[in-house]
Amino acid sequence: MPAPLSLLGEIHTLLSFVPIAAGLYSFARHGGIRPEMRSGQIYLGGLALSVVTSFGLSSTGGFNPGHALGIMALLVAAAAILVGRLSFLGRLRPYLKTFGLSFTYFLLWVPGINETLSRLPPSHPIGNGPDSPPVQMALLVWLILFAAGSLLQAWTIHRGHALSRARA
Repeated sequence: MPAPLSLLGEIHTLLSFVPIAAGLYSFARHGGIRPEMRSGQIYLGGLALSVVTSFGLSSTGGFNPGHALGIMALLVAAAAILVGRLSFLGRLRPYLKTFGLSFTYFLLWVPGINETLSRLPPSHPIGNGPDSPPVQMALLVWLILFAAGSLLQAWTIHRGHALSRARA
């Protein structure tokens, strides 16, 4: 049976639902996470809070891969926002920005999938850590969904460029 959540673990879990919900809304409503939209701002703020609160948590007693993924997500988010402002990248900017912000959503879920499957149901969890087959299968499915979603986003951006060129 997994260890019960501490108070910080409960707060972190609740805060983690903010970027999950805001990101999902952003994908459904806008086709991606857009920092200029309210849902994108909520996503980025929730992501930052989720990552910061994760540093007080560790089943191994120190810095762990989940912490590294959180730092990576914050760095990728900052880079994606910055790349959107670099004019020398030309038409690559929307692709890189969209992919980067979507990648942060992907990274957010990696430790979430592991923790969820390693804790639920409480009486007999589905998985028992990142090396267990159910967790690895779920992560593989998540990777495939991310790849398919990224291709769809790139196609949508390309189609938007083609339509705007046709109108000109």
